[in-house]
Amino acid sequence: MSEDGKGYMTDERRMIRDAAREFTMKEVLPVANRLDGPDGVIPMELRQKMADMGYFGMMLPEEYGGLGLGYFEYCLVAEQLARGWMSVASLMARGQGGWIRKSMPGDKQAEYLRRVVKGDFLGASALSEPDTGSDLASISCRAVRDGDEWVLTGNKYWCTFADGADYLTIFARTSPPPSAEKRWKGITAFLIEKPRGTFPKGMVGNPIPKIGYFGWKTFELALDGVRVPLSARVGEEGKGFLLMTEGLQGMRAHTAARSIGLAQGALEDASEYCLQRKQFGMPIAEYQAIRFKIATMATEIQAARHLLYFVCGELDAGRRCDTEASMVKLFASEMAERVTSEALQILGGAGYTKLFAVERYWRDARLTKIFEGTSEIQQRIISRNLLGKSEVEEMIAERAFAQQTSR
Repeated sequence: MSEDGKGYMTDERRMIRDAAREFTMKEVLPVANRLDGPDGVIPMELRQKMADMGYFGMMLPEEYGGLGLGYFEYCLVAEQLARGWMSVASLMARGQGGWIRKSMPGDKQAEYLRRVVKGDFLGASALSEPDTGSDLASISCRAVRDGDEWVLTGNKYWCTFADGADYLTIFARTSPPPSAEKRWKGITAFLIEKPRGTFPKGMVGNPIPKIGYFGWKTFELALDGVRVPLSARVGEEGKGFLLMTEGLQGMRAHTAARSIGLAQGALEDASEYCLQRKQFGMPIAEYQAIRFKIATMATEIQAARHLLYFVCGELDAGRRCDTEASMVKLFASEMAERVTSEALQILGGAGYTKLFAVERYWRDARLTKIFEGTSEIQQRIISRNLLGKSEVEEMIAERAFAQQTSR
């Protein structure tokens, strides 16, 4: 079945997609099948091959060695990589140099962006906290200025790749919120450089046990007086929340692409299996129940893919598409869980074993409904944009403000 989108795909984009597909099937999928598990780690050799393909600098200007491409091409590649291993598709996002472009002066920025392209300067972000998930405006990690340094204290949660990254982007509160309507004010972002494989002085990281998203570890971070220079601040003081939300449309498109890749992998594996597996004297692909499952799975994948193409087109044109970005993230992630579950059902008992990749797609698809904003948060955003803010939302904001100011 063709994955082309009329009016969207060009010869260059098809070439980028097909090259990523070939790379995934040859380099990523065999590694994932071998190493996926709680103790498996994405090999440095694979990271370097990704760098050689230009995947860490896809959206960086050519003057720094990047490919100078847009969200459309970025998501095309992310979908293909996720078809092999979602963690590898996520690793690509640790490049691109987003925070560096927002924080470093010209000469230093150029030097670091060239390192990003080579895969030598990859990052991890720490936004959530043990008591703060969807409501990021309520973070309590603090940053206090002390002479020519900032001192960070508090706890962060769900920081994937914190150990392997070359820098961490930490969001902390530098001043109390002024009102319930502006709880987002007073949050500042900090870029903390560190040697790969370590944590900064004053920071301890403990891995969180997960049921999937293997290939790297996800950490709870304890910050006890972590000192960083004033130059570590990203953007303006007190406006870190705006920086955080600035990139959400692109992050949600990326999650949709990863969801589609997982679903596509599950569809392909289930299709191959049902043509080979025989019951009652014929391949199970001959049974209408199986055929209709495959038809519905393929239709839902294609619908998500084309909505993603639209969102990427809007992003690359510089047009805001908050509602549509939430829609594609919601639809694609919910679709991925359904499709991967159906694929596992088609494989039957075989699907519930480690002998087939479908169980990995299924486990990882479940996560896409949670990170980058849960499905419920996406529904809230979409309905608010269509119907306006609800009285309940205002009441929740007032309550959260009261809790923050009473700390």
